[in-house]
Amino acid sequence: MEMEQPTMVAGWAARDADGLLSPFSFPLRAKGDEDVVVKILFCGICHSDLSTIKNEWGNAKYPVVPGHEIVGIVTEVGSSVARFSTGDKVGVGYIASTCRACANCRDGFENYCAGLVPSFNAALPDGGKVHGGFAELAVVHERYVVRIPYGAPLDRVAPLLCAGVTVYCPMRRLGLDRPGLHLGVAGLGGLGHLAVKFGKAFGVKVTVISTSPGKEAEAVERLGADAFLLSTDAEQMKAAAGSMDGIIDTVSAVHDLTPLITLLRTHGKLVPVGSPGKPVQLALYPLQSGGKSVAGSMIGGMKDTQEMIDFAIEHGIAAEVEVIGMENVNDAMERLQKGDVRYRFVIDVANTIARAR
Repeated sequence: MEMEQPTMVAGWAARDADGLLSPFSFPLRAKGDEDVVVKILFCGICHSDLSTIKNEWGNAKYPVVPGHEIVGIVTEVGSSVARFSTGDKVGVGYIASTCRACANCRDGFENYCAGLVPSFNAALPDGGKVHGGFAELAVVHERYVVRIPYGAPLDRVAPLLCAGVTVYCPMRRLGLDRPGLHLGVAGLGGLGHLAVKFGKAFGVKVTVISTSPGKEAEAVERLGADAFLLSTDAEQMKAAAGSMDGIIDTVSAVHDLTPLITLLRTHGKLVPVGSPGKPVQLALYPLQSGGKSVAGSMIGGMKDTQEMIDFAIEHGIAAEVEVIGMENVNDAMERLQKGDVRYRFVIDVANTIARAR
């Protein structure tokens, strides 16, 4: 009996730490009974994609097909799939698999499962390679897929699958979503601009904290922040000391957390959601003397991710994006490294991958 040949998928991959992406073909993973096959329409570019292809964290498994902010359409479903049908618009974020048996998985915190397998640069427990969204197709277990409501702007929704849920979850979990609170957002990039949008939708006062004076107009006039704080201005920082209930710190570069701690009120919470490549600095006394806390948070579980998508669509929240073709992905990575994007690159995968081969 002749074995069925696997479907070959066109994608773009980095082969080494230079991070240069180029066409790459790989066999599509066989569809299981609980899997869906997704034709990828759009994929956002996250800073962690850049860090991975350049092996900044030392964990790259080349060749790396990056991408974990995926929006697409279901083209096939496994025999046991109950939640999705062909033609459904869906999203796939950072999670490809978890153990499904631990307390975190049972409680809806799959993002903290010790057996979490990312949706790119990874391998499943059976050894199958997991490639990311810079490709035509993906096979995903239905548990790790979310539904995208009808009429949503798919290109602008894609970044919500990582950037959006990364800022939404700590705001919800730590009670920083209560109207009338004062929320600081450090950094105004892919994560930061969405933190501003969610904060305003929650009814909190939002102050953007940045080292770049040129971002004030963007923050206040374009994104609707209530105030702007230049963190390099000692007088502004002094005047704002002790004024914020919480801060979502989205900065990916190595930086000192202590100045941010001084901005918090008593019992205020600092939540770093960026991932600097080296340890950050933090003086303990300013933390201790105000009963303040630093809280960790990483993406979100699947229930939280679906809740975030539904909330975003209901409140008209979507990322500000620059849509590019797959052939322009290396230029986009260079610009991302320089911070030259407002505010998220999104690849039009379906319409451009064929011509980019």
